[in-house]
Amino acid sequence: MLHDKLLVDQTKIVTAASELARNTLDYGGGGTVKLETLQEGRQRGLRLTFEDRGPGIPDIDLALKDGFTTGSGLGMGLGGAKRLANEFEIQSAVGEGTRVIIVRWK
Repeated sequence: MLHDKLLVDQTKIVTAASELARNTLDYGGGGTVKLETLQEGRQRGLRLTFEDRGPGIPDIDLALKDGFTTGSGLGMGLGGAKRLANEFEIQSAVGEGTRVIIVRWK
């Protein structure tokens, strides 16, 4: 049973990371990702920080809505990544770029 939960947790963080990496490439023109292991008491986790210097997101609330896309995708990337993470933070400035931070605890 523990193995199944671990597999689900891994799948969630990998799926969220894949979506955010694709967004960084497709919309941000490339960027960086920083991975950090976390330890709080007995709890362990992983923090991923995606940053780009792309055009930025003019309306973050709209971009988080399922079905919204400025490209050819399904519009599930940002909102889906948010649902798959335990913690989600996004900062974006038009003309400067975007930073998305996700954390998944196990």
